[in-house]
Amino acid sequence: MDDHSLLPPNIPLPHELSQGTPPPLTRHPAIVYLASLSEGSRRTMFQALETIARLLSDGELDIFSLDWGALRYQHTAAVRAALAERYSPATANKMLSALRQVLRQAWKLGLMSAEEYAMARDVAGVKGQSLPAGRALSPGEIAALMRVCEEDPTPAGARDAAIIALMYATGIRRSSLVRLDMADYDATRGTLRVRNAKGRKDYLAYVTQEGARHALADWLDVRGTAEGPLFCPINKGGRLLPRRLSTQAVYNLLLKRADQAGVERFSPHDLRRTLAGDLLDAGADIVTVQKILGHANVTTTARYDRRPEEAKRQAAALIHVPYRGRRQRKLEDGVP
Repeated sequence: MDDHSLLPPNIPLPHELSQGTPPPLTRHPAIVYLASLSEGSRRTMFQALETIARLLSDGELDIFSLDWGALRYQHTAAVRAALAERYSPATANKMLSALRQVLRQAWKLGLMSAEEYAMARDVAGVKGQSLPAGRALSPGEIAALMRVCEEDPTPAGARDAAIIALMYATGIRRSSLVRLDMADYDATRGTLRVRNAKGRKDYLAYVTQEGARHALADWLDVRGTAEGPLFCPINKGGRLLPRRLSTQAVYNLLLKRADQAGVERFSPHDLRRTLAGDLLDAGADIVTVQKILGHANVTTTARYDRRPEEAKRQAAALIHVPYRGRRQRKLEDGVP
């Protein structure tokens, strides 16, 4: 089944949703919306809007050429149906949120009337709940990652140990990590000034865990204390390059260290997920964990709470199923 077959027959053909000559970027509702987001969110929402544009046009239009101001209720309702069929509820609702925000910009730019805007955005969210994506790393996996970095005598070993330690100990996102400058770290107070994080927030992260402080100190012994990015690329000869590390480089080094440590591959966000779960397991208040992670809503933090699942696991074990199994019977009866 192709994308267009999911849409009702009364939706205009792709060319009827085409802008022809795209407007200036300052009057393009999708671009105006994306410009209001942080770098990491911008990339995610761009992909969401690109998917929606392709769905509405049978793959013929993209985010730039689709006339967002021409969308009406029949279009947005069809998009919701297609997203509900193809994606998890959380993903579908995130994409619908992006669509609603673009419609809002279209209205504010005078590209649609208030009534057209109100009707187009009035689509219900997708109901349902899915298991959280990603995984939490075990203490043994964290230890294995740090060990392979510590055993690497090159500058990359010290740098990667500091990066993994900071991402786990503070929950900093990789987009914020690569923006850190030397001036943002106060070794005396053990603080990192995180600037322009998700939601355009500035906050202090605390590097108070001894292992994380040692890892960062080892990296600074290699890097020095000169002004500039806190983390930088390193060439194959071990020379530090005077520029900022990229988010893709962070992702790649995590994959590399996971393979070296014999750890199942994980995403950068999994380190945040691990920190949240470990803090909550240790008895930290969920509101405090919310602030550490920079979540706007405590319900987001609650998704990382492993305690309810552990309670369910323990409760399930209380039930007795009177069946030994063939293998167990043979072991107990001494049958080879």
